[in-house]
Amino acid sequence: MEHNRSIAIFGDLVATDLVAVSIDPKDLDDKGWWAVTQTFEGDFQAFKFASVTKISNFDFKDRLGPNIEITAWRSSMTQDQYQDAVSSVRADVERGWVYQANLCYILSAKIDKPFDPIGLWRLLLKHNPAPYLSALFVNKAESGLAQDVAITSASPELFLSRSGDTIMSSPIKGTATSADQLLEKDRAENVMIVDLIRNDLAKIAVPGTVEVPDLLRLEKHPSLVHLVSDVKGKVSKETSWRDIFAAMSPPGSVSGAPKSSALEVIRRLETAKREIYCGAFGFVNADTKEANLAVGIRTFWQTNKAEQLQLNFGTGAGITWGSDPKGEWAETKLKANNLLRVAAMKNE
Repeated sequence: MEHNRSIAIFGDLVATDLVAVSIDPKDLDDKGWWAVTQTFEGDFQAFKFASVTKISNFDFKDRLGPNIEITAWRSSMTQDQYQDAVSSVRADVERGWVYQANLCYILSAKIDKPFDPIGLWRLLLKHNPAPYLSALFVNKAESGLAQDVAITSASPELFLSRSGDTIMSSPIKGTATSADQLLEKDRAENVMIVDLIRNDLAKIAVPGTVEVPDLLRLEKHPSLVHLVSDVKGKVSKETSWRDIFAAMSPPGSVSGAPKSSALEVIRRLETAKREIYCGAFGFVNADTKEANLAVGIRTFWQTNKAEQLQLNFGTGAGITWGSDPKGEWAETKLKANNLLRVAAMKNE
């Protein structure tokens, strides 16, 4: 298919033939299949596609990755700045302002041609498979937007899924190279965020339906392991997607607890907007009341600032009183390393 046509890939589904663009989650209550993006800061966009089919019907062998040298990336925070910010979060914990806060920075690299998210998706499928590997390209000529939308995500984390009236979220907290490297701090952090998400979900769930069917599950991914838990509940027929996003956003696992205090810490200490990184990225099928939305981590996205195209990638870590600044910096590098290595690969 033509490279400049709008297209979305989520799991084994491919959507084409863009027919509508929305900035209101309420439109997801109507009809159709929507690719959905929401930034960490709360900017919502959804794209309605008329044709949805299995990925086996497509051949993407001619799609090319960005081939960006690892040394080309520039960070919004230096190691010293990040470690100082970790110490600031620990001071906030000590004074009782916050129990945990996620601290992130953004890597950016200049590119001399538009980013093809399908090309990078293809490389990641082979070299960094992930549960919510996905890609979206929306041509500005088709959408009427000021810029193309180009996103590739190798997210391992479920923000929320929907099946009928059941909603589930599966926060990740706890990352290491192997299971024996996980710390007690990781387990405590996971339980803390599970409680936060239980509270978020309780705002919209039918009373008494919120439960935690799985706690501290170990999941293995390329080059690292995670601790994952599941939180789920049932919503009434009157609950709209606007209600759901308002209650659950931004994702608790990449915010902190209490969420309001953690968001203040993030605004104060981080030096760049997260945008789609740490936001929501996935699809909603309004016809079947099904949805899969990942947390936008392990995610690449294109921006065009002052007529300069650049590709962006975010990484971060959850900070608690038990955090070691150097250790947290190392965790951010661990999360980024394999993804940046794939983005640097020559096309196959």
